[in-house]
Amino acid sequence: MADNSTLIAETGKSILADSSITDSRITETSKDNIFTRSASDGEAEEMPQVETRVVLVQEAAKCEELLKALEEIKVPYIRTDTVDEYQDSDSLEFETVFVVADFQGSVFNNLYKAECRILGPPIVLQCARKGEPLPFSCRPLYCGSMMDLVLCFTGFRKKEELVKLVTLAHHMGGIIRRDFGSKVTHLVANSTQGDKFRVAVSLGTPIMKAEWIYKSWEKRNDIDFCAAAEEFRKEFKVPPFQDCMLSFLGFSDDEKKNMEEMTEMQGGQHLPVGDERCTHLIVEENTVKDLPFEPSQNLYVVKQEWFWGSIQMDARAGESMYLFEKPDNSELKTSVSQLSLNTPNSNRKRRRLRETLAQLTRETDMSPFPPRKRPSAEHSLSMGSLLDISNTPESSVTHGETPKSCAKPSKNSTPLPPKQSARWQVAKELYQTESNYVDILTTIIQVFQVPLEKEGQLGGPILASEEIKTIFGSIPDILDVHIKIKEDLEDLMINWTESKSIGDVILKYSRDLLKTYPPFVNFFEMSKETITKCEKQKPRFHAFLKINQAKPECGRQSLAELLIRPVQRLPSVALLLNDLRKHTAEDNPDKATLEKAIESLKEVMTHINEDKRKTEAQRQIFDVVYEVDGCPANLLSSHRSLIQRLETVALGDDLCDRGEQVTLFLFNDCLEIARKRHKVIGGFKSPHSHTRPPACLKHVVLMPLSQIKKVLDIRETEDCHKAFALVVRPPTEQTNLLFSFQITTEEPPKEDWLKMLCRHVANTICKADTENLIYTTDPDSIEVNTKDMDSTLSRASRAIRKTSKKVTRAFSFSKTPKRALRRALMAHNSADGNNFCPTSDSYLGGRLASTSSLAGIHSPSLINLPSVFEKRSHTLSRSTTHLI
Repeated sequence: MADNSTLIAETGKSILADSSITDSRITETSKDNIFTRSASDGEAEEMPQVETRVVLVQEAAKCEELLKALEEIKVPYIRTDTVDEYQDSDSLEFETVFVVADFQGSVFNNLYKAECRILGPPIVLQCARKGEPLPFSCRPLYCGSMMDLVLCFTGFRKKEELVKLVTLAHHMGGIIRRDFGSKVTHLVANSTQGDKFRVAVSLGTPIMKAEWIYKSWEKRNDIDFCAAAEEFRKEFKVPPFQDCMLSFLGFSDDEKKNMEEMTEMQGGQHLPVGDERCTHLIVEENTVKDLPFEPSQNLYVVKQEWFWGSIQMDARAGESMYLFEKPDNSELKTSVSQLSLNTPNSNRKRRRLRETLAQLTRETDMSPFPPRKRPSAEHSLSMGSLLDISNTPESSVTHGETPKSCAKPSKNSTPLPPKQSARWQVAKELYQTESNYVDILTTIIQVFQVPLEKEGQLGGPILASEEIKTIFGSIPDILDVHIKIKEDLEDLMINWTESKSIGDVILKYSRDLLKTYPPFVNFFEMSKETITKCEKQKPRFHAFLKINQAKPECGRQSLAELLIRPVQRLPSVALLLNDLRKHTAEDNPDKATLEKAIESLKEVMTHINEDKRKTEAQRQIFDVVYEVDGCPANLLSSHRSLIQRLETVALGDDLCDRGEQVTLFLFNDCLEIARKRHKVIGGFKSPHSHTRPPACLKHVVLMPLSQIKKVLDIRETEDCHKAFALVVRPPTEQTNLLFSFQITTEEPPKEDWLKMLCRHVANTICKADTENLIYTTDPDSIEVNTKDMDSTLSRASRAIRKTSKKVTRAFSFSKTPKRALRRALMAHNSADGNNFCPTSDSYLGGRLASTSSLAGIHSPSLINLPSVFEKRSHTLSRSTTHLI
């Protein structure tokens, strides 16, 4: 669609004339007149002072807030219902500004025809808030929603619609330009074609729908509103595939479904291949060689890069750069027919021809290294290859700064050694894999990281800086180390002798490897999770990955597949060094050096594994803290690790209500017990605006394992299944407490869980006989059963009991906290000089009398059972008392 021609209004003025030029001319004219008068009148004669007065018309005169604003900026005003006596714009005594609440009707039209200065109430209120004088505008100005915005229009055929949009933009302070230039801040488009649209896409200028102006005008009375606000502007941005009907050819069913969903998300529609209404045919150029039909002149046949590129830059890309061209294979077929070998020995001849060509290439280049494998052979290698042969081609397209490995040419001008030993072959393989590995890291940085970090991206940043840092981590530091290793290996191979020490090269950079690898390997899983999450939530990042994955330097590998190479590299180097040691003579000085290098690599990998284990353990503890509401902060400890999580149901009323869902978190020295929350509200929001799901568990108690005296394995009966109990003796209690649970999951089995629990209890109390902690008992002896756990009546009774507790708490007239009563009682007893009697009931209050009892706790970082035992727990029956 062609751009608009200049529209002429009834007055003969151009509707699309640059308002900025008009305003500047008026200002310059007024300045010239003042200068001329002052020069002609002489120095003694002063210019008459022109007073500004504001005339509030009709509804504006009734606005008290407007009257107060004018008083603040000290501007005299007049309130009136008629404007006939104030319309004389040629008065030399007053400069009259009319404030009209409605820019429609006879009053406004008469003032506009008389070329009077007209303002709206919002612009006056905004000036009063900022303490600024009233603005001078040659056009009626209602508000400042589009102040300082420069707009250009394209694709509008109807004159009436364009005139209305331009008028509204002027009323909101916008500047209109007929021709698109670098100063235009927004393009209002009714079509995704035309020169203006293409220039706006290339410059990254926001392209808006006409609804943007209409919705802004609806908010004209909000003095805090700005039409250029990011959140508001995104709602009316022209999507990449507006007015596009797309078809997809040559893609798999999953890929096609994904692309069709993305099309709808980006404002387009998808049609079957061959539909006459289709505007674009997206072709998978690697699988499609011929089109199934002859395309029409109005149909764009483009590569898939156009599709993903449009999504990435959030605007429809130009089709001319991505047109699909049917390959012409006539010359190729002729050359193949001339070189075809049809004899029975064709395979042998082909192999001989390849060997001859390879030999000629080596003699021509005078390189000590044979040519690399063809890409197809390299691509066939799996990601887990220990030799780490790269899928990356020899050259990569640079984006941004060129790493040092690419800036320095290879020094391969030395002739072949007279004899290629087995040691030389392994050394050559080590150098080749190192060179390939450097190419991979360079590709990751140049193709992925640098474009994501680049400022001024079309459509804004694709990812936040925190997400980029999480994904790539210390990859640049790893690349710097391996560039140096590659250079040293290259110098060594060029000047090769059997006495050259490869072990010294590895030992030289072992500290750097130890410093750079753990930060990346430890958080590799987090990097993959971040990639997966961002790819699902951010279509532009998904398109960015699709485009770069198709580039030859990526070898059709995804970013996650490329990022796994640093995890595999050190084990690969260790295997090659072992192989090199086997082919090194005993009297070679590099023999001992290689052994030291291998040991240093093992130390690096051991440190990485240990550091990774600690990092994962700490992360699991953080997950528990975030999942459990009210979890004690002292659970976080460097010596603590999560062993097992178990889902259970409470069989007693001590920790919580019977039948309530309880989760046990077994750590190496404590047991965190939490119940399921009945009502989940809110969520945790991190400093980087990543919202965590709300905590679904409620903290009950954090129990040191040293307080567990016995673990009861309850026998399986008809009325009791998968039940166990814990005999606990807190230091603040005189009697044993019994906590019973029923396991609700299949994994882990009850026997395994009990053995695991007892093993860590024994480790905590430094006891060797773990088996003595387990005691098998009948459910009747401790009055435990599970037969009514899943019944409807049981669930109903539990719900009634919970409701009753809530009602009781709500209407309780005893608001004195228990702690206050205990402290008062303790203070009274200490004042009388009497010791608090440690009986069964009074001990609950007296146990807080002395803090010296806390010294008997095994782990000072753990809390005891402060709130669980406020309600008196029943003691063990006589049948189980003898267990302790």
